[in-house]
Amino acid sequence: RGADLGGANLRGADLGGANLGGANLRGANLYGAYLYGANLGGAYLYGANLGGAYLRGANLCGAN
Repeated sequence: RGADLGGANLRGADLGGANLGGANLRGANLYGAYLYGANLGGAYLYGANLGGAYLRGANLCGAN
């Protein structure tokens, strides 16, 4: 929770069920990442690449 992953290359990563609430993901590459059921509530996603990401069941409440 609250991790700093800004600019990280997480392309295709399996983050299913991960708790990334409040994380800094600014500019991160999450292309094709598996985020099924992940908690991204309150995460900072400005400039992040979420193209092709699997977001079913993910919590994005309060993410920006």
